[in-house]
Amino acid sequence: MSAPRRRAGLVGLAGLVGLVGLVGLGGCQQAYYRTMEVFGKEKRDLLIDEVEDTRDSQDAAREEFADALEAFSALTDFEGGDLEALYEQLSERFERSRDRAEDVRDHIREVDRVAQDLFAEWEAELGLYMNQDLRRRSEQQLRETRAQYDRLIAAMRQVEASMEPVLATFQDQVLFLKHNLNARAIASLEDDLPALETNVRQLIARMEASIEEAERFIDRLQGG
Repeated sequence: MSAPRRRAGLVGLAGLVGLVGLVGLGGCQQAYYRTMEVFGKEKRDLLIDEVEDTRDSQDAAREEFADALEAFSALTDFEGGDLEALYEQLSERFERSRDRAEDVRDHIREVDRVAQDLFAEWEAELGLYMNQDLRRRSEQQLRETRAQYDRLIAAMRQVEASMEPVLATFQDQVLFLKHNLNARAIASLEDDLPALETNVRQLIARMEASIEEAERFIDRLQGG
């Protein structure tokens, strides 16, 4: 076999492997759903669990960001001392905030994945109804649940977007301190604190709004 034909064959094989991999991932997800159904967990129950986890993750992140802001705001009160210790403290606060933010992002992805699977299944099963009145009622419930979910995921996306500028400022300040451990560096960082405080307060407000939206959505799914 010539080299070009061998390369073409390898490309085709790679594409096939990639396709099988994607199908496999979808198959794994369906297998997971079937397994959970055996234990009495439908997609609705799984979505409630995911939304609760995301709510709790945001609550933990809210506390972490508030603590980090307090630590960074303490720069204004710095009157000399161990700059290395100050740097280590702020670096740790940044890393913990970054980890919490990543946890929130992961949970939001899981919420959206399960929600889309639930809605797809719900819509497909509308065609199985024999009683048209029940079908219309179920379709109306689907529309209302989707609309409320859209509000929830929009609130969560706002939290995601609001975390980025805060983390960027935390990182910039930590990096600047790392390479400029002196009193002049502390003084120059103080100029960024008003904007940082505004961004963190906005982030916390959006987290609180998202948590409230999550509570309302959970209440709806539980039939409250």
